[in-house]
Amino acid sequence: MALALRPGLVWGPAYADLVQHCKEGGYALPAVNVVGTSSLNAVLEAAARNRSDVIVQLSNGGARFFAGQGLPDAHLAMVLGAISAARHTALLAEHYGICVVLHTDHANRPLLPWVEDLVGHSERSVALSGTPLFTSHMLDLSEEPIEANLSACEAMLTRMAKIGLALEIELGVTGGEEDGVGAELDQIDNARLYTQPEDVLAAYDRLSPVGRFSVAAAFGNVHGVYKPGNVKLRPEILKASQELVARTHGLGRNPLDLVFHGGSGSEIADIEAAIGYGVFKMNIDTDTQFAFARAIGGYVLDTPAAFRHQIDPDSGEPYKKAYDPRRWLRIGETGMVERLGTAFAQLRSAGRSVASLS
Repeated sequence: MALALRPGLVWGPAYADLVQHCKEGGYALPAVNVVGTSSLNAVLEAAARNRSDVIVQLSNGGARFFAGQGLPDAHLAMVLGAISAARHTALLAEHYGICVVLHTDHANRPLLPWVEDLVGHSERSVALSGTPLFTSHMLDLSEEPIEANLSACEAMLTRMAKIGLALEIELGVTGGEEDGVGAELDQIDNARLYTQPEDVLAAYDRLSPVGRFSVAAAFGNVHGVYKPGNVKLRPEILKASQELVARTHGLGRNPLDLVFHGGSGSEIADIEAAIGYGVFKMNIDTDTQFAFARAIGGYVLDTPAAFRHQIDPDSGEPYKKAYDPRRWLRIGETGMVERLGTAFAQLRSAGRSVASLS
């Protein structure tokens, strides 16, 4: 379908249209975790350069870091950091000429107050300006019994849907950790790494009448990068979930909005299979962190004296231009931009932005 949206933050019906456009077009958007303006700016630059829309997201730790580690109240820092990132994104995304989905990542039971406070700020923003601060939030209650998981998700979505926010839920357990949420592979019952289609159907039955939601279904995916052979992805689980929901409710192909967590280091064949089964969003954090760090590390190794001396001890030449944070942070941004170029190509979203530049 042809789709043209105003550049900037998308939410409500525009978000729903963008997700459907991804699914019908056979492509997905990278969801990139950010921790400050440098990583956020790199994501926006990369999306604009590749003419792709993008998903910007913050974990609880990323939001806290965005506000500054010096704030003693951790909860307040998580809230303020997320709000700061939201305002920065809304201000700049329009000028980069791309559509941006703004999302908060994994929030387990102890982090529910964080999400509740952010929804409250969006409620106030809608009352004042008609626009929320975010597009969507995630609740990760996958380690709890499914009834407790879905009950909390239903309550949150009931509140969020009133202001056009979408919810992401997790069914099954994604291995590894994301800022303290999750567990390492050897601590998880293997069966829980693979979501049961019947649980996905239960979620659809419970949540689809309430509002827009997406499912991070576990199909063996893991946060982080592991040795080849340690992670065994089974994208066919996504296919089975889609087919069960479609068959039960008499719906068309791929009725579910699915999310691929732990996308860093994944094989192209698994990525393409997941997109074919209705994945519109793939999380990428570990690879972009490494790209940012590797670029800066290479620069430091190439100019070691500038990081030990302000003035060259032999020549007396000042090194200010070399150690200026703008110099090496920009090098990190460039490394991240280049890695995201690969992600846009792999997800087939390059050149497919729905932002109308007219």
